[in-house]
Amino acid sequence: MSDVKELLMKAGGLLSGHFRLTSGLHSDTYFQCAKLYQYPDIVEELAKELAKQLKDIEFDTIVAPAIGAVIFGYEVAKQTKKRNLFVERKDNVMQLRRGYTIKEGERVVIVEDVITTARTIFETQEAIKEFKPQIAGVACIVDRTQGKLEDKFKIYSLLKSSPVTYEPDNCPLCKQGIELVKPGSRPEPSEANATALAERR
Repeated sequence: MSDVKELLMKAGGLLSGHFRLTSGLHSDTYFQCAKLYQYPDIVEELAKELAKQLKDIEFDTIVAPAIGAVIFGYEVAKQTKKRNLFVERKDNVMQLRRGYTIKEGERVVIVEDVITTARTIFETQEAIKEFKPQIAGVACIVDRTQGKLEDKFKIYSLLKSSPVTYEPDNCPLCKQGIELVKPGSRPEPSEANATALAERR
């Protein structure tokens, strides 16, 4: 398989500058995996590689958070021949909608595009918690967690990256006056939601 970082660069999906990540942290690097979704053959290639990593896991269903991971989640489900679901935001809360249901004990793999603090993963878990599934694993294209979440779950990824991140109140890029860009699709969290999610880190 082609190098994932190289594929991202060719597609214009590896950005440099001053970014507000989905996690709320700031960074000089941003992975815009949506750029890859312009090329179905690349997405298929990446999904096949991730499917190889998941081949020894027993699971029934892929669940992906919208919007970013819907396409990739679908392709991973296709390559693993599993059922595919997605969760989406309504009133700024991730929910399983559209008549989707999960059986109690159903084994689920959550598929994301990029994971940094795993806030979206935790939100996805919360969205399906009422169905009492088993979380069999978490998988992604890019893992930026630097191993900080190993006590919570194992992450299967195609690329591990350790870019520098900064807390917003101690960001040298802010101090330099470099324009802050928020490329992702997530809306700004409410103060209550941000506090609750921060406690899970």
